[in-house]
Amino acid sequence: MGAIAVSAAAGGVTAWAVAERSGSVAYIEREVERTPALGAHFTSYESERYPDLTYAAENAVKAVVNIEAVQRVEMPSRRSYGYDPFLEFFGFPQGSGRRGDAADEGRYREQRAGGSGVIISTDGYIVTNNHVVDGASKLRATLNDGRSFDATLVGKDAATDIALLKIEAEELPTLSFGSSDALRLGEWVLAIGSPFDLRSTVTAGIVSAKARQMGVIPSRFSVESFIQTDAAVNPGNSGGALVNTHGELVGINTLIVSQTGSYIGYSFAVPESIVRKVVTDLKEFGIVQRALLGVEFRFVDQAFLDEAGEELGLKEPGGAYVASVVEGGAASEAGIRKGDVIVAIDGVEIVGASTLQEQIAKRRPSDKVKLTVKRAGRVKQFEVTLRNMAGKTDPVTKEDVAVAEVLGGKFAEVSTREARELDIRGGVRVTSVKADGILARARVRQGFVITHVNDRAVLSLADLERMTGKVRTIDGVYPDGRAASYTLVE
Repeated sequence: MGAIAVSAAAGGVTAWAVAERSGSVAYIEREVERTPALGAHFTSYESERYPDLTYAAENAVKAVVNIEAVQRVEMPSRRSYGYDPFLEFFGFPQGSGRRGDAADEGRYREQRAGGSGVIISTDGYIVTNNHVVDGASKLRATLNDGRSFDATLVGKDAATDIALLKIEAEELPTLSFGSSDALRLGEWVLAIGSPFDLRSTVTAGIVSAKARQMGVIPSRFSVESFIQTDAAVNPGNSGGALVNTHGELVGINTLIVSQTGSYIGYSFAVPESIVRKVVTDLKEFGIVQRALLGVEFRFVDQAFLDEAGEELGLKEPGGAYVASVVEGGAASEAGIRKGDVIVAIDGVEIVGASTLQEQIAKRRPSDKVKLTVKRAGRVKQFEVTLRNMAGKTDPVTKEDVAVAEVLGGKFAEVSTREARELDIRGGVRVTSVKADGILARARVRQGFVITHVNDRAVLSLADLERMTGKVRTIDGVYPDGRAASYTLVE
Protein backbone atom coordinates (compact mmCIF):
# COMPACT_ATOMS: atom_id res chain seq x y z
CA MET A 1 0.00 0.00 0.00
CA GLY A 2 1.27 3.47 -0.78
CA ALA A 3 1.87 6.17 1.80
CA ILE A 4 -1.29 7.85 3.08
CA ALA A 5 -1.14 11.38 4.52
CA VAL A 6 -3.09 11.51 7.79
CA SER A 7 -2.46 15.07 9.04
CA ALA A 8 -1.95 18.31 7.19
CA ALA A 9 -3.56 21.11 9.21
CA ALA A 10 -3.01 24.72 8.22
CA GLY A 11 -0.47 26.79 10.09
CA GLY A 12 2.53 24.45 10.50
CA VAL A 13 5.27 22.64 8.62
CA THR A 14 5.22 19.02 9.84
CA ALA A 15 2.94 16.13 8.86
CA TRP A 16 2.98 12.35 9.37
CA ALA A 17 2.68 9.65 6.76
CA VAL A 18 1.89 5.97 7.31
CA ALA A 19 3.47 3.18 5.25
CA GLU A 20 2.47 -0.47 5.47
CA ARG A 21 5.27 -2.96 4.92
CA SER A 22 4.90 -6.70 5.38
CA GLY A 23 2.16 -6.37 7.96
CA SER A 24 3.99 -3.71 10.03
CA VAL A 25 3.27 0.01 10.22
CA ALA A 26 6.11 2.54 9.93
CA TYR A 27 5.64 6.20 10.84
CA ILE A 28 7.62 8.59 8.69
CA GLU A 29 8.00 12.29 9.51
CA ARG A 30 8.24 14.58 6.52
CA GLU A 31 8.15 18.29 5.87
CA VAL A 32 5.11 19.72 4.15
CA GLU A 33 4.03 23.22 3.30
CA ARG A 34 0.80 24.08 5.10
CA THR A 35 -0.62 27.19 3.50
CA PRO A 36 -4.20 27.80 4.55
CA ALA A 37 -6.86 27.83 1.86
CA LEU A 38 -8.24 31.35 1.54
CA GLY A 39 -11.86 32.35 1.16
CA ALA A 40 -12.79 34.74 -1.62
CA HIS A 41 -12.74 37.77 0.71
CA PHE A 42 -9.50 36.86 2.56
CA THR A 43 -6.26 38.82 2.32
CA SER A 44 -2.99 36.90 2.11
CA TYR A 45 -1.99 35.12 5.33
CA GLU A 46 0.97 36.73 7.17
CA SER A 47 1.77 34.62 10.24
CA GLU A 48 3.96 37.28 11.90
CA ARG A 49 0.93 39.57 12.20
CA TYR A 50 -1.15 37.07 14.20
CA PRO A 51 -0.62 35.86 17.78
CA ASP A 52 1.16 32.58 18.41
CA LEU A 53 0.50 31.49 21.99
CA THR A 54 2.83 28.48 21.99
CA TYR A 55 5.94 30.46 22.95
CA ALA A 56 4.26 31.98 26.00
CA ALA A 57 2.58 28.72 27.03
CA GLU A 58 5.60 26.43 26.74
CA ASN A 59 7.85 28.81 28.67
CA ALA A 60 5.51 30.27 31.28
CA VAL A 61 4.09 26.90 32.36
CA LYS A 62 7.50 25.95 33.78
CA ALA A 63 7.24 28.64 36.47
CA VAL A 64 3.70 27.86 37.68
CA VAL A 65 3.37 25.53 40.67
CA ASN A 66 0.64 23.57 42.39
CA ILE A 67 0.10 24.49 46.05
CA GLU A 68 -1.33 22.16 48.66
CA ALA A 69 -2.58 23.88 51.80
CA VAL A 70 -3.30 21.81 54.91
CA GLN A 71 -5.53 23.25 57.64
CA ARG A 72 -6.14 21.98 61.17
CA VAL A 73 -9.89 22.09 61.59
CA GLU A 74 -11.46 21.91 65.02
CA MET A 75 -14.13 19.22 65.36
CA PRO A 76 -17.17 19.59 67.61
CA SER A 77 -16.46 18.27 71.09
CA ARG A 78 -18.15 15.01 72.10
CA ARG A 79 -18.46 16.13 75.69
CA SER A 80 -18.86 19.46 77.38
CA TYR A 81 -18.88 20.86 80.85
CA GLY A 82 -20.98 23.63 82.28
CA TYR A 83 -19.03 26.78 83.04
CA ASP A 84 -16.80 26.23 86.06
CA PRO A 85 -14.97 29.35 87.36
CA PHE A 86 -12.55 27.10 89.28
CA LEU A 87 -11.39 25.45 86.00
CA GLU A 88 -11.31 28.82 84.23
CA PHE A 89 -9.04 30.23 86.97
CA PHE A 90 -6.49 27.48 86.37
CA GLY A 91 -6.61 27.93 82.60
CA PHE A 92 -8.62 24.87 81.57
CA PRO A 93 -10.79 25.55 78.47
CA GLN A 94 -14.50 25.25 79.03
CA GLY A 95 -16.74 23.00 76.95
CA SER A 96 -14.15 20.33 76.02
CA GLY A 97 -11.61 17.93 77.46
CA ARG A 98 -8.65 19.27 79.41
CA ARG A 99 -5.79 20.81 77.50
CA GLY A 100 -3.36 18.26 76.14
CA ASP A 101 -5.41 15.14 76.86
CA ALA A 102 -6.41 12.58 74.24
CA ALA A 103 -9.91 14.00 73.89
CA ASP A 104 -8.50 17.43 73.05
CA GLU A 105 -6.10 16.02 70.46
CA GLY A 106 -8.94 14.16 68.78
CA ARG A 107 -10.89 17.36 68.26
CA TYR A 108 -8.80 18.33 65.23
CA ARG A 109 -8.57 16.92 61.72
CA GLU A 110 -6.54 17.87 58.67
CA GLN A 111 -8.32 19.43 55.71
CA ARG A 112 -6.54 19.79 52.36
CA ALA A 113 -7.14 22.37 49.67
CA GLY A 114 -5.38 23.14 46.42
CA GLY A 115 -4.35 26.18 44.44
CA SER A 116 -1.62 27.54 42.24
CA GLY A 117 1.36 29.85 42.51
CA VAL A 118 3.97 31.58 40.36
CA ILE A 119 7.74 31.45 40.87
CA ILE A 120 9.10 35.01 40.59
CA SER A 121 12.73 34.48 41.63
CA THR A 122 15.28 31.76 40.98
CA ASP A 123 15.83 31.29 44.73
CA GLY A 124 12.25 30.22 45.40
CA TYR A 125 9.88 33.14 46.05
CA ILE A 126 6.34 32.26 44.96
CA VAL A 127 3.35 34.59 44.66
CA THR A 128 -0.19 33.25 45.14
CA ASN A 129 -3.57 34.30 46.55
CA ASN A 130 -4.13 34.99 50.22
CA HIS A 131 -7.27 32.85 50.17
CA VAL A 132 -5.23 29.86 48.95
CA VAL A 133 -2.95 29.86 52.02
CA ASP A 134 -5.08 31.61 54.65
CA GLY A 135 -5.36 29.50 57.80
CA ALA A 136 -3.00 26.78 56.54
CA SER A 137 -0.73 25.02 59.03
CA LYS A 138 1.33 23.35 56.27
CA LEU A 139 2.09 24.40 52.70
CA ARG A 140 3.67 22.37 49.91
CA ALA A 141 4.57 23.45 46.37
CA THR A 142 4.88 21.00 43.47
CA LEU A 143 6.81 22.24 40.45
CA ASN A 144 6.03 21.66 36.81
CA ASP A 145 8.88 19.10 36.68
CA GLY A 146 7.30 17.06 39.50
CA ARG A 147 9.57 18.08 42.37
CA SER A 148 7.87 19.04 45.67
CA PHE A 149 9.03 21.39 48.43
CA ASP A 150 7.69 22.50 51.80
CA ALA A 151 6.84 26.21 51.60
CA THR A 152 6.94 28.88 54.29
CA LEU A 153 4.66 31.91 54.39
CA VAL A 154 6.64 35.15 54.05
CA GLY A 155 3.59 37.39 54.30
CA LYS A 156 0.04 37.89 53.11
CA ASP A 157 -2.38 40.71 52.45
CA ALA A 158 -6.13 40.18 52.74
CA ALA A 159 -6.97 43.57 51.19
CA THR A 160 -5.49 42.59 47.81
CA ASP A 161 -5.77 38.78 48.23
CA ILE A 162 -2.04 38.34 47.58
CA ALA A 163 0.46 36.18 49.52
CA LEU A 164 4.18 35.47 49.20
CA LEU A 165 5.74 32.05 49.88
CA LYS A 166 9.32 30.78 49.91
CA ILE A 167 10.74 27.36 49.10
CA GLU A 168 14.36 26.31 49.61
CA ALA A 169 15.60 25.70 46.08
CA GLU A 170 17.96 27.27 43.57
CA GLU A 171 18.06 27.95 39.83
CA LEU A 172 14.29 27.70 39.43
CA PRO A 173 12.40 28.76 36.30
CA THR A 174 10.71 32.13 36.81
CA LEU A 175 8.19 34.47 35.27
CA SER A 176 9.14 38.12 34.87
CA PHE A 177 6.62 40.88 35.42
CA GLY A 178 5.04 42.48 32.38
CA SER A 179 2.81 45.57 32.46
CA SER A 180 -0.86 45.29 33.31
CA ASP A 181 -1.24 49.01 32.55
CA ALA A 182 -0.20 48.30 28.96
CA LEU A 183 -2.83 45.59 28.45
CA ARG A 184 -5.40 46.43 25.81
CA LEU A 185 -8.97 45.24 25.47
CA GLY A 186 -9.07 42.26 23.15
CA GLU A 187 -5.43 41.34 23.77
CA TRP A 188 -4.71 37.62 24.02
CA VAL A 189 -3.73 36.26 27.45
CA LEU A 190 -3.13 32.80 28.94
CA ALA A 191 -4.30 31.49 32.32
CA ILE A 192 -1.99 28.83 33.78
CA GLY A 193 -2.67 26.82 36.92
CA SER A 194 -4.04 23.62 38.45
CA PRO A 195 -7.83 23.54 37.99
CA PHE A 196 -9.39 20.52 39.70
CA ASP A 197 -5.79 19.47 40.56
CA LEU A 198 -4.92 19.11 36.85
CA ARG A 199 -1.42 20.57 37.11
CA SER A 200 0.12 22.73 34.37
CA THR A 201 -3.16 23.45 32.59
CA VAL A 202 -3.09 26.29 30.03
CA THR A 203 -6.20 28.08 28.78
CA ALA A 204 -6.45 31.12 26.52
CA GLY A 205 -8.74 34.11 26.20
CA ILE A 206 -8.78 37.83 25.65
CA VAL A 207 -8.83 40.80 28.01
CA SER A 208 -12.55 41.48 28.33
CA ALA A 209 -12.34 44.50 30.64
CA LYS A 210 -9.97 46.26 33.02
CA ALA A 211 -10.37 47.85 36.46
CA ARG A 212 -13.38 45.73 37.43
CA GLN A 213 -14.66 46.18 40.97
CA MET A 214 -16.61 43.13 42.17
CA GLY A 215 -17.08 43.75 45.90
CA VAL A 216 -15.80 40.28 46.82
CA ILE A 217 -12.78 40.97 49.07
CA PRO A 218 -14.07 41.17 52.67
CA SER A 219 -11.91 44.03 53.95
CA ARG A 220 -12.63 47.68 54.68
CA PHE A 221 -9.38 48.50 52.89
CA SER A 222 -9.95 46.10 49.99
CA VAL A 223 -8.39 47.01 46.66
CA GLU A 224 -10.28 45.67 43.66
CA SER A 225 -9.25 46.60 40.14
CA PHE A 226 -9.44 43.22 38.42
CA ILE A 227 -8.46 42.28 34.89
CA GLN A 228 -11.47 40.47 33.40
CA THR A 229 -10.79 37.78 30.80
CA ASP A 230 -12.68 34.96 29.13
CA ALA A 231 -9.87 32.46 29.68
CA ALA A 232 -11.30 29.37 31.39
CA VAL A 233 -10.50 29.46 35.13
CA ASN A 234 -11.83 26.93 37.64
CA PRO A 235 -11.28 25.96 41.30
CA GLY A 236 -7.56 25.30 41.71
CA ASN A 237 -6.54 28.07 39.29
CA SER A 238 -6.46 30.60 42.16
CA GLY A 239 -2.97 32.05 42.54
CA GLY A 240 -1.92 30.99 39.05
CA ALA A 241 -0.47 33.11 36.27
CA LEU A 242 -2.16 35.36 33.77
CA VAL A 243 0.45 35.97 31.06
CA ASN A 244 0.61 37.93 27.83
CA THR A 245 1.82 36.60 24.49
CA HIS A 246 5.42 37.43 25.46
CA GLY A 247 5.17 35.07 28.45
CA GLU A 248 5.23 37.93 30.97
CA LEU A 249 3.21 37.90 34.19
CA VAL A 250 0.44 40.50 33.96
CA GLY A 251 -1.87 39.23 36.70
CA ILE A 252 -2.65 36.61 39.34
CA ASN A 253 -5.84 34.65 38.62
CA THR A 254 -8.08 35.09 41.63
CA LEU A 255 -11.78 34.44 41.14
CA ILE A 256 -14.69 33.54 38.95
CA VAL A 257 -18.24 34.78 39.19
CA SER A 258 -20.52 31.79 38.81
CA GLN A 259 -23.70 30.35 40.28
CA THR A 260 -22.21 26.86 40.01
CA GLY A 261 -18.71 27.57 41.35
CA SER A 262 -17.19 26.61 37.99
CA TYR A 263 -16.24 28.62 34.91
CA ILE A 264 -19.15 30.02 32.90
CA GLY A 265 -17.51 32.67 30.76
CA TYR A 266 -15.47 35.19 32.73
CA SER A 267 -12.60 35.16 35.21
CA PHE A 268 -10.75 37.84 37.12
CA ALA A 269 -7.11 38.50 37.99
CA VAL A 270 -5.30 40.91 40.31
CA PRO A 271 -3.25 43.18 37.99
CA GLU A 272 0.54 43.05 37.97
CA SER A 273 0.74 46.71 39.08
CA ILE A 274 -0.76 45.76 42.45
CA VAL A 275 0.89 42.33 42.71
CA ARG A 276 4.39 43.69 42.16
CA LYS A 277 4.01 46.38 44.84
CA VAL A 278 2.50 44.02 47.43
CA VAL A 279 5.15 41.36 46.81
CA THR A 280 7.96 43.90 47.15
CA ASP A 281 6.52 45.07 50.48
CA LEU A 282 6.04 41.56 51.82
CA LYS A 283 9.58 40.58 50.85
CA GLU A 284 11.13 43.70 52.39
CA PHE A 285 8.94 44.31 55.45
CA GLY A 286 6.80 41.21 55.94
CA ILE A 287 3.66 43.36 55.68
CA VAL A 288 2.20 45.76 53.12
CA GLN A 289 3.07 49.44 53.36
CA ARG A 290 -0.47 50.61 52.68
CA ALA A 291 -0.86 54.17 51.47
CA LEU A 292 -4.12 55.99 52.19
CA LEU A 293 -5.49 59.14 50.63
CA GLY A 294 -7.74 59.79 53.63
CA VAL A 295 -11.09 60.38 51.96
CA GLU A 296 -14.45 58.68 51.69
CA PHE A 297 -15.65 58.99 48.10
CA ARG A 298 -18.37 58.02 45.66
CA PHE A 299 -17.76 57.62 41.96
CA VAL A 300 -19.87 60.07 39.97
CA ASP A 301 -21.89 57.87 37.62
CA GLN A 302 -25.35 58.43 36.22
CA ALA A 303 -27.00 56.76 39.21
CA PHE A 304 -25.23 59.15 41.58
CA LEU A 305 -26.19 62.13 39.42
CA ASP A 306 -29.83 61.03 39.41
CA GLU A 307 -29.72 60.53 43.16
CA ALA A 308 -27.86 63.61 44.36
CA GLY A 309 -26.49 65.53 41.36
CA GLU A 310 -28.90 68.46 41.55
CA GLU A 311 -28.44 68.86 45.30
CA LEU A 312 -24.63 68.76 45.04
CA GLY A 313 -24.37 70.83 41.87
CA LEU A 314 -22.96 68.00 39.77
CA LYS A 315 -23.91 67.95 36.11
CA GLU A 316 -21.70 65.39 34.34
CA PRO A 317 -20.45 61.89 35.17
CA GLY A 318 -16.83 61.10 35.91
CA GLY A 319 -14.48 61.51 38.84
CA ALA A 320 -14.68 60.70 42.54
CA TYR A 321 -16.90 62.88 44.72
CA VAL A 322 -15.29 63.47 48.11
CA ALA A 323 -18.02 62.70 50.67
CA SER A 324 -15.78 63.20 53.72
CA VAL A 325 -12.16 63.91 54.57
CA VAL A 326 -10.29 62.18 57.39
CA GLU A 327 -9.04 64.79 59.83
CA GLY A 328 -5.24 64.84 59.84
CA GLY A 329 -5.06 62.53 56.83
CA ALA A 330 -3.12 63.00 53.61
CA ALA A 331 -5.91 64.71 51.65
CA SER A 332 -6.87 66.97 54.56
CA GLU A 333 -3.30 68.19 54.99
CA ALA A 334 -3.04 68.90 51.25
CA GLY A 335 -6.20 71.04 51.24
CA ILE A 336 -8.75 68.62 49.75
CA ARG A 337 -12.27 69.41 50.98
CA LYS A 338 -15.62 67.68 51.18
CA GLY A 339 -17.47 68.33 47.90
CA ASP A 340 -14.38 68.26 45.71
CA VAL A 341 -14.43 65.95 42.68
CA ILE A 342 -11.13 64.17 41.97
CA VAL A 343 -10.96 63.73 38.19
CA ALA A 344 -7.37 62.49 37.77
CA ILE A 345 -4.40 61.21 39.76
CA ASP A 346 -0.95 61.73 38.27
CA GLY A 347 -2.67 62.34 34.95
CA VAL A 348 -4.67 59.08 35.02
CA GLU A 349 -8.37 59.82 34.49
CA ILE A 350 -10.70 58.49 37.20
CA VAL A 351 -13.16 56.42 35.17
CA GLY A 352 -14.33 54.27 38.08
CA ALA A 353 -13.87 53.76 41.80
CA SER A 354 -11.34 51.01 41.08
CA THR A 355 -9.13 53.42 39.13
CA LEU A 356 -8.52 55.57 42.19
CA GLN A 357 -8.02 52.50 44.39
CA GLU A 358 -5.46 50.97 42.03
CA GLN A 359 -3.46 54.17 41.64
CA ILE A 360 -3.17 54.59 45.42
CA ALA A 361 -2.53 50.86 46.01
CA LYS A 362 0.58 51.01 43.78
CA ARG A 363 2.19 53.52 46.14
CA ARG A 364 3.66 53.64 49.65
CA PRO A 365 3.18 56.10 52.51
CA SER A 366 5.42 59.17 51.93
CA ASP A 367 4.94 58.94 48.14
CA LYS A 368 3.62 62.12 46.52
CA VAL A 369 0.76 62.16 44.03
CA LYS A 370 -0.81 64.98 42.04
CA LEU A 371 -4.59 65.21 42.16
CA THR A 372 -6.61 67.09 39.56
CA VAL A 373 -9.72 68.37 41.33
CA LYS A 374 -12.89 70.15 40.26
CA ARG A 375 -14.08 72.69 42.86
CA ALA A 376 -16.93 75.15 42.28
CA GLY A 377 -16.57 74.89 38.52
CA ARG A 378 -12.81 75.41 38.52
CA VAL A 379 -10.01 72.87 38.07
CA LYS A 380 -7.23 72.85 40.68
CA GLN A 381 -4.05 70.84 41.18
CA PHE A 382 -3.00 69.47 44.60
CA GLU A 383 0.16 67.63 45.61
CA VAL A 384 -0.65 65.06 48.28
CA THR A 385 1.85 63.19 50.46
CA LEU A 386 0.26 59.80 51.19
CA ARG A 387 0.12 58.44 54.73
CA ASN A 388 -0.59 55.12 56.46
CA MET A 389 -3.50 54.16 58.72
CA ALA A 390 -1.81 55.78 61.71
CA GLY A 391 -1.48 59.05 59.77
CA LYS A 392 2.30 58.71 59.44
CA THR A 393 4.71 58.46 56.53
CA ASP A 394 7.29 56.18 58.19
CA PRO A 395 7.46 52.49 57.18
CA VAL A 396 5.52 50.19 59.48
CA THR A 397 6.76 46.91 60.95
CA LYS A 398 5.01 43.62 61.65
CA GLU A 399 4.31 44.90 65.16
CA ASP A 400 2.47 47.88 63.66
CA VAL A 401 0.19 45.72 61.55
CA ALA A 402 -3.56 46.31 61.75
CA VAL A 403 -5.02 44.68 64.86
CA ALA A 404 -8.04 43.40 62.93
CA GLU A 405 -5.72 41.35 60.70
CA VAL A 406 -3.50 39.78 63.35
CA LEU A 407 -6.45 38.80 65.55
CA GLY A 408 -7.32 36.20 62.93
CA GLY A 409 -11.07 36.17 62.64
CA LYS A 410 -14.15 37.68 61.09
CA PHE A 411 -16.16 40.31 62.91
CA ALA A 412 -19.55 42.01 62.98
CA GLU A 413 -20.80 45.07 64.81
CA VAL A 414 -22.96 44.62 67.88
CA SER A 415 -26.41 46.15 67.55
CA THR A 416 -27.75 48.72 69.98
CA ARG A 417 -30.16 46.15 71.35
CA GLU A 418 -27.40 43.56 71.93
CA ALA A 419 -25.22 46.17 73.62
CA ARG A 420 -28.07 47.07 75.95
CA GLU A 421 -28.72 43.42 76.83
CA LEU A 422 -25.02 42.83 77.59
CA ASP A 423 -24.72 46.15 79.46
CA ILE A 424 -21.90 47.45 77.24
CA ARG A 425 -21.50 50.68 75.26
CA GLY A 426 -20.69 48.83 72.05
CA GLY A 427 -18.36 46.22 70.65
CA VAL A 428 -17.39 43.84 67.87
CA ARG A 429 -18.65 40.26 67.76
CA VAL A 430 -16.31 37.45 66.70
CA THR A 431 -18.23 35.57 64.01
CA SER A 432 -15.44 33.08 63.18
CA VAL A 433 -11.93 32.25 64.38
CA LYS A 434 -9.03 31.41 62.05
CA ALA A 435 -6.56 28.72 63.05
CA ASP A 436 -3.44 30.87 62.71
CA GLY A 437 -4.49 34.04 64.54
CA ILE A 438 -4.23 35.52 68.02
CA LEU A 439 -7.85 34.67 68.84
CA ALA A 440 -7.20 30.97 68.23
CA ARG A 441 -4.03 30.99 70.32
CA ALA A 442 -5.84 32.78 73.15
CA ARG A 443 -8.70 30.24 72.84
CA VAL A 444 -11.30 32.93 72.24
CA ARG A 445 -14.50 31.33 71.03
CA GLN A 446 -16.98 32.34 68.35
CA GLY A 447 -19.62 34.73 69.69
CA PHE A 448 -17.25 36.60 72.00
CA VAL A 449 -17.82 40.36 71.92
CA ILE A 450 -14.61 42.40 72.00
CA THR A 451 -15.01 45.64 73.95
CA HIS A 452 -11.36 46.58 74.54
CA VAL A 453 -7.97 45.86 72.95
CA ASN A 454 -4.90 47.00 74.91
CA ASP A 455 -7.31 48.84 77.23
CA ARG A 456 -8.59 50.95 74.31
CA ALA A 457 -12.34 50.91 73.78
CA VAL A 458 -13.69 49.07 70.73
CA LEU A 459 -17.20 50.35 70.13
CA SER A 460 -17.45 49.57 66.40
CA LEU A 461 -15.74 47.87 63.47
CA ALA A 462 -14.23 51.23 62.52
CA ASP A 463 -12.55 51.43 65.94
CA LEU A 464 -11.04 47.97 65.50
CA GLU A 465 -9.88 48.60 61.92
CA ARG A 466 -8.12 51.84 62.89
CA MET A 467 -6.03 50.13 65.57
CA THR A 468 -2.42 49.20 64.90
CA GLY A 469 0.30 47.79 67.11
CA LYS A 470 1.10 44.70 69.13
CA VAL A 471 -1.88 43.05 70.82
CA ARG A 472 -1.29 42.54 74.55
CA THR A 473 -4.79 42.23 76.05
CA ILE A 474 -8.30 41.51 74.77
CA ASP A 475 -11.35 42.19 76.94
CA GLY A 476 -14.99 41.50 76.30
CA VAL A 477 -18.07 39.48 77.12
CA TYR A 478 -19.68 36.24 75.94
CA PRO A 479 -23.36 36.08 74.85
CA ASP A 480 -24.34 34.61 78.24
CA GLY A 481 -23.06 37.77 79.94
CA ARG A 482 -19.82 36.26 81.26
CA ALA A 483 -16.98 38.77 81.08
CA ALA A 484 -13.55 37.51 80.04
CA SER A 485 -10.08 38.97 79.72
CA TYR A 486 -7.22 37.46 77.70
CA THR A 487 -3.57 38.41 78.21
CA LEU A 488 -1.06 37.36 75.56
CA VAL A 489 2.18 36.02 77.00
CA GLU A 490 5.23 35.69 74.73
